[in-house]
Amino acid sequence: MENDNTVLLNPPLFALDKDAPLHYAGEICGFRVHSGTAGSGAPQFEAVVLDRSTGEGLVRSKEPLDCESQREHSFTIQAYDCGEGPDGANSKKSHKATVHVRVNDVNEFSPVFVERRYEASVPEGRLFDRIVRVEALDADCSPQYSQICFYDIITPNVPFAIDNDGNIKNTEPLDSKRQRVHSFWVTAFDCGKNRAQADAQVIITVKPSCKPGWIGWSKRVEYTPGSGSIPLFPNLHLETCEERVWNIQATVELQTGHIGKGCDRDSYSDRSVRRLCGAVRGEVDLLPPPSPAANWTSALPTLPSSDSSLVFSFNGSSHVAVVPDSVAAAVSGDHFTLQLWMRRGGANMQPPSNQARGSRREEEFIVCSTVRNDDSYSHYSLSVHGCRLSLFYWPDVSAARPVKFLWKLEQVCDSEWHHLSLSVQFPSVTLYVDGVTFDPALIHDSGAIPSPAPRQRLVIGACWGTYRPNKGFRMGRLNPLPPSGRYIGGYRGLLSGVTVRPGSVEPHSVVECLYACREGLDFGDLETLGSGMKVHVNPSQSVLVLEGDDIESFNRAVQQVTYRNSLRFATPGVRPLKLTTSLRCFNEEGCLSLKQLEGYLVVLQPDAPQISLSGVGPHLARPAAEFEGLRGVPLFPELRIVCSLSHAVNTAAQGMEGGALMSDAVAHTLDGCEVQPLGEELNPEREELLVDMESLKERGLDIINTTAYIAITGAESISVYEDILRSIRYRLAKGSARFERRFRLSCSEMNGRYTSNELTLEVNFLHSLESLYHPSHLLASQQQFLHPSHHSGELGGHTLPNPHRNSVVPGAATVIIMVCVGFLVVMVILGVFRIRSIHRRGDGARNVAKEGSSQWDDSALTIIVNPMESYESRMGVSMDTEGEGEEDEEGVDSPGDASDDQRIIIRKEGRDSAPRRY
Repeated sequence: MENDNTVLLNPPLFALDKDAPLHYAGEICGFRVHSGTAGSGAPQFEAVVLDRSTGEGLVRSKEPLDCESQREHSFTIQAYDCGEGPDGANSKKSHKATVHVRVNDVNEFSPVFVERRYEASVPEGRLFDRIVRVEALDADCSPQYSQICFYDIITPNVPFAIDNDGNIKNTEPLDSKRQRVHSFWVTAFDCGKNRAQADAQVIITVKPSCKPGWIGWSKRVEYTPGSGSIPLFPNLHLETCEERVWNIQATVELQTGHIGKGCDRDSYSDRSVRRLCGAVRGEVDLLPPPSPAANWTSALPTLPSSDSSLVFSFNGSSHVAVVPDSVAAAVSGDHFTLQLWMRRGGANMQPPSNQARGSRREEEFIVCSTVRNDDSYSHYSLSVHGCRLSLFYWPDVSAARPVKFLWKLEQVCDSEWHHLSLSVQFPSVTLYVDGVTFDPALIHDSGAIPSPAPRQRLVIGACWGTYRPNKGFRMGRLNPLPPSGRYIGGYRGLLSGVTVRPGSVEPHSVVECLYACREGLDFGDLETLGSGMKVHVNPSQSVLVLEGDDIESFNRAVQQVTYRNSLRFATPGVRPLKLTTSLRCFNEEGCLSLKQLEGYLVVLQPDAPQISLSGVGPHLARPAAEFEGLRGVPLFPELRIVCSLSHAVNTAAQGMEGGALMSDAVAHTLDGCEVQPLGEELNPEREELLVDMESLKERGLDIINTTAYIAITGAESISVYEDILRSIRYRLAKGSARFERRFRLSCSEMNGRYTSNELTLEVNFLHSLESLYHPSHLLASQQQFLHPSHHSGELGGHTLPNPHRNSVVPGAATVIIMVCVGFLVVMVILGVFRIRSIHRRGDGARNVAKEGSSQWDDSALTIIVNPMESYESRMGVSMDTEGEGEEDEEGVDSPGDASDDQRIIIRKEGRDSAPRRY
């Protein structure tokens, strides 16, 4: 037993000697203990003889044994007899016997926990087989006392249980909102029912439900025009719920296909954009706006466009534009650049019912042209067939063989807007699609085919000739302008901005500028990009791809994705956003799958600019001789154009209530101004508007000069337009001056998106007095009402820089002044006659009263009051003096004329019944 020195041998220790019962020789004198095989046991044990005659012995330990130090001991024991005498001489030894001693354990130790505190965290809403495992140890050496028989939770009323192995689990789903942290105590018992020396604390934290995916996603993002770049996902981060991943890829897609031609671009005309991009001048617009000078597009239907550009629709049959020979002759040569915007299919345009999707369709021609060179003809055609774009080029129809260049492009058949720029420097051909260069997928010789008729022609939306299914396209010798039914390969879709420029090809930088989107996705700061991260943006900046292997670095990179729009007046509207994520985990079978996130970016309505035209008075009066001069008279010499933006200002910080509007003057670019005569159109034989054509050409501006209006177009600064408009002069032919002419001036920017106020100017022509007697003047019969002394007063509302002595102001103002003066004279004369008449009637009434005073009628009292008596008393002597001169000449009015007098009759009943009249 542990802590004891008695060894209980089984079987007991006995040694026998065959010399027995001889004295000494047959007796066992002692036992010797020898070390075992491992050299252990001998120093700790000893053997003593209990009975020499029987050879019984006892093995005991020299000190109490400790089971925990050594549980088993092994040694050998050997007996020896007493020899031949008392001195033990010639004693004999026995063989050695092996003794195995096992120390029996005593339950002297209590269990001890490995950790005093155990912590774990679990997601809410689930039941777990094991959340955490506690462990206790017992220092006893035997399995009976060293093993932990069971554990117990000593804290009552907790939703947890523990098994005999120390595994703790929850007995009900946990709720982080109800209780975030659970804390309780556990104890342990060994098989000897000894309790743990100290209990252990267990703390379990309940985490909210972990759903793998993006956290912090905002479905709506607002953008204020003029803000530059803004982060799209400032608070976004990826949660993998402790799933180990080794590759993360996220794709951000901004959908702008519904904004203009694929994205927000400059809203100027195509010609103005070419100027802003520094393109070489000399391009010819093959699809210009319909006008009397460009009537070949008048039959084509047009569609509205958010960027104010002109979009033509082609239906594949009747919609064909035949460019006149005069225009086609300007684009000859084998070095040219063809540029256009195209969209296959167009809006609400479905293929014919007999053509299934994916079936072989007829080749559709966009441009088909035969041009005359110096001494020969060349032919080219640009067409689409399925998802292939082809250029059929014939450098010399009479000698060389045609060559066809083919490109296989997804952009041709995706029903989206795309910009194509084709530069031909035969035999070199360069194609740019949306600013990206594409090499031909195939170049082959078309072989010997009949040459087209040597006739210059240019057709948009189809081609002329015949089509053989087994031999391909064959040019036909048809009339110069065949009927629409003879055209083949009609184009189905939308076209815009189709231009061709002969000569050297456009540089790549110019092509990129023409296509460049002013809005798109971008990455904030590439220097902050973590190691192992990659960023890729497509040319149109509508798709951005992030790739990395570290979640923390990836989250920081996602928060750097921005949206930028460099237009001051961005197109308002919604841009859908999509975020697609793919993960690769170390555990491929249980790798996470994240759903696609969808949101939208809202571009708010920009502050509309206010274009103000001022500095021109409502009237411009000049002598007619100045208008008849060689240079005419400038209409807007003091014109000022100011463009400002009004925005709300928060005045709360300044202690004022509400808000205010503040207007900031900004430098803008105008793209058009128009001067229009009001009333009848200009008569080219009598009048004209003069414009400095050299200045327009130097600045690259275009002008449309008709009798109905003058339009100056082109993107330029406000100062340039001020100089041009100030130089516009109005000139009259000799002897054709009238009294007035009115003009209206207005300007616009962003291709007519924002317009200015309309400035109206009335031009008055000053004539000399001799010219007023001419029968052609309207006021010749009214000169009797005009006096030279009144001229300066009547012209007080006009600006006369050099007034002539005998000049008057004609026109509507003069007529109104003369009518008013005449009306005033008539009213004064009538007033004088009225006063005189009343005065005479008053004198006649007094004479009648004197004559009838002897005949008294006292039946009633009648009083007649003359209302002019008080007036006469106020008039005084001057009135009496004036009336005496005419008193003898005028008769007395009848007393019975009661309509001109006011009578007050008072009747008084008394003794005298006869009435009295005064």
